[in-house]
Amino acid sequence: MRRDDILELYGFNYWADRHLLKVASELTPEQWTAPSDITDRDLRATLVHTLDVEWSWRLRLQKRPKEEWGPSVELKPGDYPDVASLAAHWARDEREMRAWLATLDDAALAAAWSDEREKVGFPLWHFLVHIVTHSQQQRSDAAILLTRAGHSPGNIEFLDYAHTKRA
Repeated sequence: MRRDDILELYGFNYWADRHLLKVASELTPEQWTAPSDITDRDLRATLVHTLDVEWSWRLRLQKRPKEEWGPSVELKPGDYPDVASLAAHWARDEREMRAWLATLDDAALAAAWSDEREKVGFPLWHFLVHIVTHSQQQRSDAAILLTRAGHSPGNIEFLDYAHTKRA
């Protein structure tokens, strides 16, 4: 996969993340943390988990020490009392991810990545796509929770992003 393709996928990823956060900002505090009967996380926890995976995988792929991204520093839903606090953290992480992605070239993306533990030997771009597809799965759960709260986010598919970008 080429660098430009990865950058486009991350453009979509962050567009969809921001869209869900915008819709979530219309919720009451009770709706933000209401228990779910369709997933094991409420909306806040689902979105925090999504950011946590995007953030921790970036640090892992950058070969940063596990103390910076491992279970001991996992993001906690309680640290985000409202959508604005989560959106601010996500904006910082987006800037850091985009800055790092901009340093990669096609050869770096094609090179096998390994952290000597698991899922070894795949090219770096596979892991970057994994982050996007994981986020999309979590956004699907979040979209259902938002819809049940009376705030459907509408379509959050790649072609919707492309259409919005072109318009």
